[in-house]
Amino acid sequence: MNGIEVANWQPQYLRHPPSKEGNTLGTDYLLQIKNVSKEYSGNRVLKNVNINIKAGEIHGLVGENGAGKSTLMNILFGMEVIHSTGGFEGDIIIDGNVANPKTPKESMELGIGMVHQEFMLIPGFSIAENIKLNREITKDNLFSRILGPKMKTLNFKKMGEDSRQALDKLGMSIDEWLPVAGLPIGYMQFVEIAREIDKENLKILVFDEPTAVLAEAEADKFLKVVRKLADLGIAILFISHRLDEIIEITDNITVLRDGEVVSSLITKDADVHKIAELMVGRKIENTNTAKDMKQEDEEKDYILELKNLYVDMPGEMVKGLNLKVRRGEILGIGGLGGQGKIGVANGIMGLYPTRGEILRDGTPLPLNQPKKVLDSGVAFVTEDRRGVGLLLDDSIEHNIAISALQIKEKFIKNIASFKIMNNKEVKEHALNMIKELDIRCTGPKQLTRRLSGGNQQKVCIARALTLDPDIILVSEPTRGIDVGAKKIVLDLLVKLNRELGMTVIITSSELAELRSVSDRIAIIFEGKLEGVLSPNDSDVNYGLMMAGEYVKEEVS
Repeated sequence: MNGIEVANWQPQYLRHPPSKEGNTLGTDYLLQIKNVSKEYSGNRVLKNVNINIKAGEIHGLVGENGAGKSTLMNILFGMEVIHSTGGFEGDIIIDGNVANPKTPKESMELGIGMVHQEFMLIPGFSIAENIKLNREITKDNLFSRILGPKMKTLNFKKMGEDSRQALDKLGMSIDEWLPVAGLPIGYMQFVEIAREIDKENLKILVFDEPTAVLAEAEADKFLKVVRKLADLGIAILFISHRLDEIIEITDNITVLRDGEVVSSLITKDADVHKIAELMVGRKIENTNTAKDMKQEDEEKDYILELKNLYVDMPGEMVKGLNLKVRRGEILGIGGLGGQGKIGVANGIMGLYPTRGEILRDGTPLPLNQPKKVLDSGVAFVTEDRRGVGLLLDDSIEHNIAISALQIKEKFIKNIASFKIMNNKEVKEHALNMIKELDIRCTGPKQLTRRLSGGNQQKVCIARALTLDPDIILVSEPTRGIDVGAKKIVLDLLVKLNRELGMTVIITSSELAELRSVSDRIAIIFEGKLEGVLSPNDSDVNYGLMMAGEYVKEEVS
């Protein structure tokens, strides 16, 4: 991708290029999101959202994780999760007509395209096959002429020609028949875009965190392509946590907070400072009343130190992090998506290739050796509860005991020189954990798959506690659970800290929950420590740190 350029190409629906009028094109709105609201299980995640976008406009959409951006995009793209949970209120209006797509297919027929943050590509398919997926071109053959159109074969030549044309528009000289598997991340991003601009009726293109996984040079080229596409009359909805990009590329900006539009700005009248304050500003319910906040000048007793830590976790890379954790504190780790916060705990546990230095009470911990880290009294509750955190088709009691069985050989009895699991001890321990953590279940034999999200998370915490740690790392503790369960899980972590003196490190995309329970909060930006704040620090400071715009001070 040397010098990305977009050829002189127009979407077929646009017969004449619109002329610029200020920062937007034309006079009528191509896309109107009108009074859109959405509720999940009694929790209102979108509240009367209104956004208007003209043809050729690049409209920025910003907000914290959990602000409602993804839900809004799911509505726009007709995703099943919206309609299987009761649908939504309000209207999606395209070209003045109420559209309200019920499936992604309907959205695409309406001219809506989306480039997702997580690539929607099939690795085993070629670039061309991915570009033409669900829009394959077929041709007649002897059998189809006799037996009907179902016997037609793929017209690989024409599919290749179309794909080549789309790639050329993006200045990509790569062979269209190469498999997607193994391509650099930047190339995958441009294949996603090529797939969208290959569609004949493309009117609206949504970019969801498009530069989160791109290198700086690739991101610069990408933004030039976005501007070219807008110049051709396509309405662009651009979602990004990188506020400098939002300022650089957009014409107008909508700020979402807690499911509501808190501001609509003309980009030329905005700055990073202002947007950051709007994104983060909210009343914080602080539950740190059980003990006084630790002050920066108190005697420092560090239980864990990270020195020049690098973690090669895809999408969450850590790039030279230095951080000190105080004994007995609750340390929050926050930051926007893709900035590396998730990689910190995974790196400490050695789950992804890690280099640098990790000190436990001043003694180096071995890198990339999870068992030895667990042996040292560090436990981990993963962010991927259902994927790797639980044995979903196994019982609660086995899930709670499994790590301690493997790591510390707890619940083991010897019979005739054979080591076997002591089922009675496992059950008794599980019953105790169920009572202590208030795990709502039918009993220790119940499959974890049958539990609610909040109770599944409690089982994960119970498994970690069974290792008898004095440090517990908890990553995204409230992801995917309802509001009531969130409070229960957070209260449990506070209890472990207050009553047992356990050092708790919580990584979360929800800044409000970090501010409600943490003693200090470390903000990660581009894989490094941007700074450490008190939960009571200003919304502006939090917003600027998360956007990488904070003036760094020496952090102890």
